[in-house]
Amino acid sequence: MKKSVTIFILIFIVVTFSGAMYYLYQKNAENPVVFKTEKPSIQTIVKKTVATGSIIPLEEVLIKPNISGVIEEIYVEGGDVLQANDLIAKIKVIPNLSALNNAKNAIQSAKISLDDEKRNYERQNTLYSKGVVSQQDLERAEVTYFQAQQAFKAANQNYDIVKTGSTTGLGNSANTLIRSTVSGMVLEMPVEVGNQVIESNNFNDGTTIAVLADVNKMIFEGNVDESEIGKIKEGLPLEITVGAIEDKKFNAVLDYIAPKGKLDNGAVQFEIKGTLDKLETTFIRAGLSANASIILAKVDSVLAIKEALVQFDTKTKKPYVEVKTGEKQFERKDIEMGVSDGIYVEILSGITKEDEIKVWNEIKGKEKD
Repeated sequence: MKKSVTIFILIFIVVTFSGAMYYLYQKNAENPVVFKTEKPSIQTIVKKTVATGSIIPLEEVLIKPNISGVIEEIYVEGGDVLQANDLIAKIKVIPNLSALNNAKNAIQSAKISLDDEKRNYERQNTLYSKGVVSQQDLERAEVTYFQAQQAFKAANQNYDIVKTGSTTGLGNSANTLIRSTVSGMVLEMPVEVGNQVIESNNFNDGTTIAVLADVNKMIFEGNVDESEIGKIKEGLPLEITVGAIEDKKFNAVLDYIAPKGKLDNGAVQFEIKGTLDKLETTFIRAGLSANASIILAKVDSVLAIKEALVQFDTKTKKPYVEVKTGEKQFERKDIEMGVSDGIYVEILSGITKEDEIKVWNEIKGKEKD
């Protein structure tokens, strides 16, 4: 009996010792916990929102004819730079038969009146030479005769205008000669030789013959989502990037925000406009798509940390970080934050540049895989 108890005790001791040794081996085999740290750095932080749109001229001038007809000649093309009153095109008039007939009848009527007044003037002149009528009667007849001559001349000019769109003495004022009303670059010539054009009047906008603009005065026109509209205001700086022009940014100023939004694909969009600084070297073609970064806030050379290092108190919701004080020892320090761009955040107070901050939300190796 004693022998059995002794054997049991010995087996128990051996099993316990083996278990203890195995536990110690597993404990030593585990990797020690290593906390990574990062130090604050000096950063330039820019808080911004992005708007999409295009580059367009500040003002576009549509050149329209004052008479209907057919394009006979075109003297310019897109890209040409014009001065005010430069010739753009020439129109061949297709006369209206009714107006042409009325103008022709007006010539006949004016000719009849002229012949009658001429005979009356000659008669008065003869009587005056004989002393029958006074000089006043002669002068009155002379004035009436001259007026009849002018009416006859005007009727002929009106007939020429109805028939051809021009007449002797009009020069640069001829309706058939389409001239530039402003100085600028020709952006578009939507007509060709042979196209019919309609005059601009109270009932019709008329046919556009050319589009002119000053390409040195360009603006950005785009849209901002309603979720961002409350963050922006007029006067904020813009950084414009044009897709067709690589590695170059253009400065602008936000000077217009639409007071009313428009529904576009289920989202309300607000139109914005920003005037670009004067372009001296780079030529931007009108209509190029562009993105505008609206600078909401910017700080230069400030103490900053990655926003991922910041923790928030579960009760007070105040931000803090854990600063290394020794080997595997960290101390909580409340911080005050400033401008953030979503990656880096400005630190106003709470830590120094030499502090080592615990990386608390690092993704595990298996989660990375």
